[in-house]
Amino acid sequence: MVLPVEPEFKQALNELTQSLQPFLAANPQCQKALDIVQVPKRVLQFCVIWEDDKGVPQVNQGFRVQVHSKFSSDREDQKCLTLLHQYNSALGPYKGGLHLHPSINLSILKFLRFEQTFKNALTGLSMGGGKGGSDFDPKGKSDSEIRHFCTSFMGKLFRHIGQDTGVPAGNIGTGAREIGFLFGAYKKLRNEFVSMLTGKGLHWGGSFIRPEATGYGLIYFVEHMIAKSCPKFSLTLPSTIVAISSSGNVSQFTALKVLELGATVKTLSDSKGAVVAPEGFTKEDILSIGQLKLKGGSLESWVAEQGSHFIYHAGKCPWALLPVIHHTLPGATQNEVSGEEAKALIATSVHVIAEGSNMGCTEEAVVVFEKACKAGKCVWYAPGKASNCGGVAVSGLEMAQNSQRLAWTTEEVDGKLKIIMAEAYAQCLNTGTKYSGEELTDVLPSLLASANVAGFIKVADAMKEHGDWW
Repeated sequence: MVLPVEPEFKQALNELTQSLQPFLAANPQCQKALDIVQVPKRVLQFCVIWEDDKGVPQVNQGFRVQVHSKFSSDREDQKCLTLLHQYNSALGPYKGGLHLHPSINLSILKFLRFEQTFKNALTGLSMGGGKGGSDFDPKGKSDSEIRHFCTSFMGKLFRHIGQDTGVPAGNIGTGAREIGFLFGAYKKLRNEFVSMLTGKGLHWGGSFIRPEATGYGLIYFVEHMIAKSCPKFSLTLPSTIVAISSSGNVSQFTALKVLELGATVKTLSDSKGAVVAPEGFTKEDILSIGQLKLKGGSLESWVAEQGSHFIYHAGKCPWALLPVIHHTLPGATQNEVSGEEAKALIATSVHVIAEGSNMGCTEEAVVVFEKACKAGKCVWYAPGKASNCGGVAVSGLEMAQNSQRLAWTTEEVDGKLKIIMAEAYAQCLNTGTKYSGEELTDVLPSLLASANVAGFIKVADAMKEHGDWW
């Protein structure tokens, strides 16, 4: 159900609905499941009052969106002055990140939790879908101010989460520092040490390679795409050129994994502009940028320090800055690749476009990529719900380790992540072959359609067995 002025959620719902048409034509009874799954069980919206370093009270909005579960009573909700957005728990506890960013609103969170529901289904782990966050901006805030905010935020949220109810995680603006403050506040409020957050510190319940997981998982998924569609542009070859957007956590580890395998990364970006490395970034460059971003620095200042080895393009995205790009990995935010930029990428002879961000391509861009694929141009697009599910997968593995009071090694977690991404790819490939909406011969199946259908089938089947539709 789309409410007025919810463009991001409307886009996500339209994408799913269109992708499901061949499946629904063969299974019309499942239309009812689609009608139900698009409506959040609850939406929590609350006031977060915190004290800044000058002793002045500040106010922000807090949100949590989840689906199909039983939570606290309406009476408790009224005490919190909340409107709870709880999405779908058909496959397990509500699972999804907390975004701290001034742009956060209910439309964005509804789209994110909607995507999260089907993304989590593709991991094969027992996790439902949920999202949350606040329009609070951690940038420029002191540790004390962030701690005050997190304590107040958790004071409103703690009634609606728990290890078997809803398990938030870090995301945009919510890093290790914020997770630590949130966990500490929850522990004081509930007087218990439980796995109600993921992304925790390694010495108090966190998992190895959780920070790396989304970026690493993206590359593991892309490797399967390349092996099937264009093996001559393998990531093991220095001649393979990869364009990446953003320079945040996901994109840093995406780039590091590409470099580890042997290919060349030529672009990164941030909210102010893009950087082109004509000879490619090195591991040391990426690590240096990572340290810069921890301090809130910009790529423009980094390039100024590095000299002429890099070219900075103020106000630009990377997609039209190179004459040749073999693989494109958007890693910034929703709708970062426009229709015109998609056409520019096709002109660079791009082969694989896989989202490290959620819904990184506009509807127009997706149409361009899907048409090129159907025309046999060896252009293959993977939506974020499939290609970037590695992050939430390792969050699920963190939950499993906490339940067993165990800590797996880096090699064990990485091995499990590779298996999960391989199985997610296989699900998409097999489902796409059946439900892409066209007769497939030498044409690659639509991973957009297949990810939506495969995730939807899992959620709809579980909902029916629970009695949520009939």
